[in-house]
Amino acid sequence: MIEKYILAKYYSLFLISVMLFINACSSVVQIERDSGPRPGSVAISKIPNAVPKYEPKSQYGNPTSYIVNGKRYYVLASGDKYVEQGIASWYGEKFHGRRTSNGETYDMYAMTAAHKTLPLPAYVKITNLNNGKSVTVRVNDRGPFHENRIIDLSYTAAAKLDILSNGTGLVEVRSIGANNIAGRRVPINDPLIIVNASLGYDNSEFYIQIGAYTERTNAVNMREKLDPIGDNLLKINETMINGNTIYRVRFGPLSDIALADRIVENLKFYGVFEHYITLD
Repeated sequence: MIEKYILAKYYSLFLISVMLFINACSSVVQIERDSGPRPGSVAISKIPNAVPKYEPKSQYGNPTSYIVNGKRYYVLASGDKYVEQGIASWYGEKFHGRRTSNGETYDMYAMTAAHKTLPLPAYVKITNLNNGKSVTVRVNDRGPFHENRIIDLSYTAAAKLDILSNGTGLVEVRSIGANNIAGRRVPINDPLIIVNASLGYDNSEFYIQIGAYTERTNAVNMREKLDPIGDNLLKINETMINGNTIYRVRFGPLSDIALADRIVENLKFYGVFEHYITLD
């Protein structure tokens, strides 16, 4: 009788453990969808882009570094010449009216965005690489803290870029200079950090790059290390940079952002915590 009780007890604990594990895994790969106003209730087309202007750094939201979910992020001293391509998401009613990282109130109808490392505030041009549509937004918040996202757009900005329905979209984020500083016009900043120099639209495929090596042996070792999660998508790509052969280890081509999220989530179990999206 005691043995049956002990077996039943351990079986129950086993089932609980399994359910907790399943729930934990599910929470990793599922992204909670936010919501916006009723379709047609807001004249999105009449809301203008943010207008870049000189603004001092906010008193709030600009520490040298900060930690979220155990990961440390380093805030850039300047947003000048920042350019990156990757996956954008958006946030709406769930955060509407809450305080942003620089102390303002989040307004899902404003042309704003959240970024992990740009100084607050900053102005950026965001281009949807699938359709060529672009918007100008003011960055006044921190996020998104999903491993595979580079910027979180307001509801209105996402609507203008046509990424509401999918929840995400492939974009380029490019910092822009103020249109007028102390009465002087200043040019849009030239790119410094370029993930992919060519801007083509109607892009449905992208790559997750893990590393770039001057020695092929190092690239082969990384590919073999990550092969269990490659699903035949992990390849070594050779390219020439400044006359040198570079071996890039990349997953792709990919067109499914959900699949890309699962790959990125699995990378950390292999000790890989850095990656970026590239189109070529």
